[in-house]
Amino acid sequence: MDNECKFYCNKRKQRHASAPTKDGVIYGVFASSNDDNNKRWKVCHFGSEPDFTKPLKLERKIQGGKRRDIGVGDVGGFEKHTKGIGLKRDFGFGKFGGEEECWAGEALEADQSEEQRRGRLIVDLAELDIQKIDKDLRNEKETALSLLKEKEKLEMMAAEQQPQLDSMEKIVDVLGQVETESSFGTITLDSLANYFSDLQRRYGDDYKLYNLFCIACSFALPLFKIAFQGWDPLRNPSHKLDEMSMWKDLSDIWDVSTLYKQLVSEIVLPVVRIFGINTWDVRDPEPMLRFLESWDKLMPPSVLHTILDTIVMPKLSRAVDSCDPRRQTVPIHLWVHPWLLILGQKSESLCHSICIKLSNVLDGRHPSGRFAHTILLPWKTVFSSGNWEQLMCRYIVPKLQVALQELQINPADQKIDEFCWVMSWIFVVPMHLMVDLTERFFFAKWLQVLYHCLSTSPDFEQIHNWYKGWKGLIPQELLANENIWAQLNIGLNMMSQAVDGLEVVMMEQRPLEAHQRKVAAAGEARKEGAAKSTLKEVIEAYAQQNELLFKPKPGRMHNGQQINGFDNISIYVDSLNQMVYAKKEEGWIPVTLDILLKMHNNSLARGY
Repeated sequence: MDNECKFYCNKRKQRHASAPTKDGVIYGVFASSNDDNNKRWKVCHFGSEPDFTKPLKLERKIQGGKRRDIGVGDVGGFEKHTKGIGLKRDFGFGKFGGEEECWAGEALEADQSEEQRRGRLIVDLAELDIQKIDKDLRNEKETALSLLKEKEKLEMMAAEQQPQLDSMEKIVDVLGQVETESSFGTITLDSLANYFSDLQRRYGDDYKLYNLFCIACSFALPLFKIAFQGWDPLRNPSHKLDEMSMWKDLSDIWDVSTLYKQLVSEIVLPVVRIFGINTWDVRDPEPMLRFLESWDKLMPPSVLHTILDTIVMPKLSRAVDSCDPRRQTVPIHLWVHPWLLILGQKSESLCHSICIKLSNVLDGRHPSGRFAHTILLPWKTVFSSGNWEQLMCRYIVPKLQVALQELQINPADQKIDEFCWVMSWIFVVPMHLMVDLTERFFFAKWLQVLYHCLSTSPDFEQIHNWYKGWKGLIPQELLANENIWAQLNIGLNMMSQAVDGLEVVMMEQRPLEAHQRKVAAAGEARKEGAAKSTLKEVIEAYAQQNELLFKPKPGRMHNGQQINGFDNISIYVDSLNQMVYAKKEEGWIPVTLDILLKMHNNSLARGY
């Protein structure tokens, strides 16, 4: 049997006489010299394949289902013994019997299944290759489309940026021309401004984007320094205003005021500081005022504040501190008032110093002289109302009060000089203070003299002329006050009573004093040493006693006094004169608390 197997293998080897090639090993067959035979096999590559160049290990079945080796030999020897017939021929003729035919059939089935597996692998690999090629093709198409879109986008960007590039080239050409003229010294402020005005008009967006005004200022700064050399701002404040106005317009259009402010700070401010500190006389404010007025629209606010803080205010403060109003040839208000509006709140310290100066002057002056009146009147509208009233109450009002107290009212030999110079202060002293002085220290005596004249054989014509004479001496500003009219009406009523033959009765001038003292005494008794009640507290207590409401009316004033509501009656309290005034149809009239209560009851009866 071993010899048979060896013979078979030799025959098979002779059948494939040529040496096995690489393709043959891969495909599991031997390459042939016949070209037609080679064309029948497709080139495919697989994994581990059988190697027919090695000796075969053959088995055969024996009874019992077991196999045993039938021999091992080389392929060439087997083909030699089979004389080139091969497996298929030997199997076909059944030369070796049943066992050999079974073995050959199994080998054929194995070859067929192997070829089917290889075929499936070839199909699967081909399918994978096709899928990969399709995927790569789609990726290439997408890449090509993306590149096309990117190309279009870049072309659009290039088209859009082309005008800007053209603008930049033209701007660079203009800047080059400006630089050339600047290097040769032929450029002027006007031509430089024209160059950049033209750039601003033609290329507005680029002008702002590239901050060309900054470049313009770098060229303009040396030219401005040359132009302002030797300039006296106090004598020639309008020097180069047209050029500065042109450059300010360039800065305002594109909101680059910081650069313009820097330009003014470096060119104008140093010159103004030199002449303002060394040359300017603070008692002659006109030169500096003319300069500030000329530069009003061109001066940046920060530079103006610097001039006021470092030049004007220090010189004014030193001048005010060293001045004496009694020896000044130029009144202080003539060189301080022009600065008040410009300085604003900065002038408060000046006004405080001036107030102290005026106080020292008024302390030893009699108000009958014109000097005190002259130096005070210009400052009435400058000081605050509180400070002015405090100044008047301390230095002027007491002296006017003494003058009215010393005034003698004598119809037979009347001297009116004191009364006239007291009335001359009507424009200086606050109105409510003048009204109080006139009521308390003039009308009290005047009504008493009138009452005495009417009570003793009166000559009505003389008394009427005397009344009209005194009324004519009272300034119209006082006559417009209701309190003064009330006092004159009291005298007129007394004259009417005398003409009618009635008993002359003079109305009490201080209708609340007795009642107030009574209420205050009761309050002291109730509170055991509490402070004396004010007039407003007395009225409030009286209203509570009668179950009435007493409260202020917000926003309503009369003669500087707060109007209050005594239930439905409007009143105001003159604490200085200790008087209460109630509102009636004919005006404000002085009332007592009892009259005030009656007025309230009457208003309820009329259905108010």
